[in-house]
Amino acid sequence: MTGTLLFILFIITVALVFDYINGFHDAANSIATIVSTRVLSPGAAVVWAAFFNFIAFLVLGEAVAKTIGKDMVDIKAIPENFQLGVILCGLLGAIIWNLLTWYYGLPSSSSHALVGGLAGAAITAAGFGVLLPGGWTKTLLFIVLSPLIGALMGFTIMVAVMWIFQRWSPSRVDKLFRRGQLVSAALFSIGHGGNDAQKTMGIIAGVLVASNINPEATNNIPLWVVLTCHAAIGLGTLSGGWRIVHTMGSKITKLKPVGGFSAETAAALSIIGVTLGGIPVSTTHTITGAIVGVGATRRLSAVRWGVAGRIVWAWVLTIPAAAFFAALTFLIFRLFV
Repeated sequence: MTGTLLFILFIITVALVFDYINGFHDAANSIATIVSTRVLSPGAAVVWAAFFNFIAFLVLGEAVAKTIGKDMVDIKAIPENFQLGVILCGLLGAIIWNLLTWYYGLPSSSSHALVGGLAGAAITAAGFGVLLPGGWTKTLLFIVLSPLIGALMGFTIMVAVMWIFQRWSPSRVDKLFRRGQLVSAALFSIGHGGNDAQKTMGIIAGVLVASNINPEATNNIPLWVVLTCHAAIGLGTLSGGWRIVHTMGSKITKLKPVGGFSAETAAALSIIGVTLGGIPVSTTHTITGAIVGVGATRRLSAVRWGVAGRIVWAWVLTIPAAAFFAALTFLIFRLFV
């Protein structure tokens, strides 16, 4: 086995490690509300979420993977001896930032860490001209739009549910929506698995193109890439992310089953819609916005804005921080090439 092939296998392994870390970092997004409302135990919730993470490929296709693989960075514009190194260092920058935010319990975006890492390494290697405006425009636009859409839909669905079930007794509503949360959590996990696993699919496809192993990989994602990436994110979700579960499930606002159902449904519909459109959106941004929207139906003071503010700062910092770590990693890598 040649050194180049070993290096390619190493990058693919690192990509799957990122996918796995994405799973346990973002596990809270899928299970925080269903755990905090005590519909499922933490153990049962992660199994439930992981299963639907895995089967998401049956529903949501490959549009996001193609965006990441060919619409964010012009890999062919990077010097050939640096192309694989840029992908590797982009992944490492994203992993470093993900681990830091996981340690401190901040639900930052793995998606934006990944695109930030890729940008940082690519710019360091070949300048700003390697960034492709089409993919970046819609990604940056949805940094702003995804939490706003989540909040608006969370607020709207919660108001609609309150109006429809206003004559029901609280115990009857609670019983119904405890069952409903099983459906809403499954839908959200499909959206999460579909959007986030596809990002790693796009990275691995980019490796196959850059190495000339499969020049068409970003147009037709190989089945082994699809299955491996969905398995990795599902296994990561099984590992949980308990620090962030606490932040998402109780620190932003207190939720009952009806609120958990409304937040998950709002976020799921938002994420599934943009995934089908090929937009690499942040599941963390969307579910947080949905939880805020649901909390705001009671009163604005029901939302703990100080915690939400810390989360927003993590969002603002994610792309530049991951880009910084990736650029630094690439400068070290370049010393050995």
